[in-house]
Amino acid sequence: MDFIRGVSCRRSTRPKIGGNRRLPGILHPVQADDLTMPMNIERILAYLPHRYPMLLVDRILEIEPGKSIKGLKCVTFNEQFFQGHYPGMPVMPGVLIIEAMAQVGAVLLLSDPKLGGLVPLIGSIDNVKLRRPVIPGDRLVSVAEIAWIKGVIGKVIVSATVDDQRVAEAEIICKLVPREE
Repeated sequence: MDFIRGVSCRRSTRPKIGGNRRLPGILHPVQADDLTMPMNIERILAYLPHRYPMLLVDRILEIEPGKSIKGLKCVTFNEQFFQGHYPGMPVMPGVLIIEAMAQVGAVLLLSDPKLGGLVPLIGSIDNVKLRRPVIPGDRLVSVAEIAWIKGVIGKVIVSATVDDQRVAEAEIICKLVPREE
């Protein structure tokens, strides 16, 4: 069993701007040679604008750019949402399962060099099915496949499993927009 290294929440001093340094919290274009697997959290942060506590992807396990991707979220009891959903019976909210699947799909869309550096916004979510609860200790594996891309709008078909049992599925359309500075 492999363990995912957590992201520190401590504030660090900002590095000086200049040179070729990457600054935390800023999206940077990702090169095609960055697609070696598995993709760790630092490389995922280069693709997605999400940060703790809304980053719901710990690792990308497989990617075939322009086609499909598989990502992992290790669900722990320390997640903030378990404090109130539900006390004594912790269950991952369905909307966050959908968000985790959408984030994996976003990494797939943003792996296209023409779309890199843009910010994905959900436009619609269709045919959602939540099949069973996700609880602390589960390894939520999300798979996404591109149905189509037209310019900066794309549709991904997503599903999630725990222990090879399907827990959720959906069809998500999103628009990729420039990041506002």
